Amino acid sequence: MRYTIITALAATLLLASCTQEQQNKLGRDIQNWTGTNGVLEVYAGDKVVRRWLKVDKLSTALGTDDNKPRAYRFGYGVLDENLNFVAEPTEKKVYFEVSDFSHYVFFENPH
Repeated sequence: MRYTIITALAATLLLASCTQEQQNKLGRDIQNWTGTNGVLEVYAGDKVVRRWLKVDKLSTALGTDDNKPRAYRFGYGVLDENLNFVAEPTEKKVYFEVSDFSHYVFFENPH
């Protein structure tokens, strides 16, 4: 019991000493490890034209030679072909890329 309290106190103090950006990065690292039940929606104007379900994360592509970020993000998810928020047996998990110039929203699935 005493060890648990000391460990919790040390973790709290360590986290409190981190900057907001370090705390955000730690949160993202934990989320990358545990995964996210994410949804990615791509819009054309005010209309959803593509939706992927069960997306763990979006990754930024890096150049092979220069290791600089590229102008697109990529990931894997179930293509929701009929846009009904249900991953049906006929809808498969696929690789996707979205341009930084696209209008898209990534969020945790509320369902």
